[in-house]
Amino acid sequence: MLTQAVDTYIAMRRACGFAFRTEGTYLRGFAAYSDAKGHHYVRSDIALEWARQGRSACQRARRLGHVIRFARYSHAEDARHELPVPSLGPEKSPRPVPYIFSPEDIQRLMQSASQSGYRTLRRLTYYTLFGLLACTGLRLSEAIHLRYADITADGLVIRRTKFKKSRLVPLHATARAALARYLEKRRPYAPMDDHVFISLRRKPLLVADAERAFRTAARKIGLRREVGSPRPTLHALRHTFAVRALESCPDNRDHITKHIVALSTYLGHGHVAHTYWYLEATPQLMRDVSERCERFITGGRP
Repeated sequence: MLTQAVDTYIAMRRACGFAFRTEGTYLRGFAAYSDAKGHHYVRSDIALEWARQGRSACQRARRLGHVIRFARYSHAEDARHELPVPSLGPEKSPRPVPYIFSPEDIQRLMQSASQSGYRTLRRLTYYTLFGLLACTGLRLSEAIHLRYADITADGLVIRRTKFKKSRLVPLHATARAALARYLEKRRPYAPMDDHVFISLRRKPLLVADAERAFRTAARKIGLRREVGSPRPTLHALRHTFAVRALESCPDNRDHITKHIVALSTYLGHGHVAHTYWYLEATPQLMRDVSERCERFITGGRP
């Protein structure tokens, strides 16, 4: 039965340290589908038939991709397993070009947040949150999960990360001072809760709350999406931080490499390629880097 072969493959992958949850679910679905059709070895036509049941083009490609990788493993032991051709396109949709805020946009956004809504802690909460995201490049989820104990003399300890790995994010003196001013007002507001950012309900801030506040502030200062251009979002503050940090790269090749590796660690990227993506996604930054490389190669000669 193909189901048994799939279970063995999943167990092997998990023994190697891979979670393999989504992949395992897909493969078990394919194995059940194939077994129900009376085919107990991978067949290309059955794999395509099953994969095409995906809801989107990328999902269909992913379904087929999981089967192809399983088939390669199984074919090495038993040639009766066919090797389907990856004929349904890329498994991942291309990442959209990021929206990059100007320094003036960020100042205006924070000013707008400080004047939105009633004269309550809400104004200072979003003013501080938006500023923290802009100057540290934190993910929104990381910022709203911060607790008092995570603010240390060395910086912010980020525990609730995307890849389940804690990291330390140093803070500039001005950011530390702004955070201290906010906490002075925030502590008596909800003394029994140690989350740094809280809502008017005196509960931990929700992602939806922050995104709604961002849209309100952005609309007030006239930040709108132009046709064919990226959309301003709260996550774009992280993109902006990354691009500005890359713009400050030194010219020396070894220093550039170290700079990007350090930035990748600072941002909590799972792979340094995710940091290099900003070069590809931001044309102006790519042009600037190219000019620096040219000056490095020519030794400054025209």
